[in-house]
Amino acid sequence: MKKALCIISVLLCILLTACGDDSSIGIIGGADGPTSIIVAEKGEKAMYEQITPEEAKKIMDSGEEHIILDTREQDEFDSGHIPGAILISYTEIENKAEEMIPDKNKLILVYCRSGRRSKIAAESLAKLGYTNVKEFGGIIDWVYEVEKSI
Repeated sequence: MKKALCIISVLLCILLTACGDDSSIGIIGGADGPTSIIVAEKGEKAMYEQITPEEAKKIMDSGEEHIILDTREQDEFDSGHIPGAILISYTEIENKAEEMIPDKNKLILVYCRSGRRSKIAAESLAKLGYTNVKEFGGIIDWVYEVEKSI
């Protein structure tokens, strides 16, 4: 009886989830964990890729054209940021990204302090139509050069 009740509960959860709105989130995993997160709404796909700070540093050093995007607040940026980074707070992405980063195909490397805000910003960029967004977590895990504005 308990087993049947469990199965019915699981099936009910699946059914209720399937009957929700037209949005879904998928994570594409690799050998080392999640590598991409896909957010789809009403038939459209938005996507960004999660990479490590080491992978981000390799891109920065490769000479490949890119933008480094810090999604923290001004005071955090001033106290220490990755050289060459531009600042757009994660709360301002939807208002400022298209003006500050007009090329939606440009490679954008996104970070914040710990990785929470950069994930939100990367998702927002993807929803705005940016096609080459890579999120690499927080500056607290950045072991490379940092510069201060103060």
